[in-house]
Amino acid sequence: MVGKFERNKDTVQDLTESAAMHVGRIAVIIATAVRDVTREIGDLVTDGIEMREASRRAESDTRTFEVIEGDFEESSRRSNGR
Repeated sequence: MVGKFERNKDTVQDLTESAAMHVGRIAVIIATAVRDVTREIGDLVTDGIEMREASRRAESDTRTFEVIEGDFEESSRRSNGR
């Protein structure tokens, strides 16, 4: 027959093992969430940078177009006789 002390020791041991397992799982969940959030923030910043660069390229695009015979053509082409 198992004594009271040994039963209590087994209970504490099982409780400690269970707590360690759950804490480990929670840590993995948190680490994964932090990784995913960091990745999403990085993607958002990258999108913002790409939009800013596209905006700058659009601002520096000074070409002008006009309708010639139903098609859009660059104004400089017509003045060059093409």
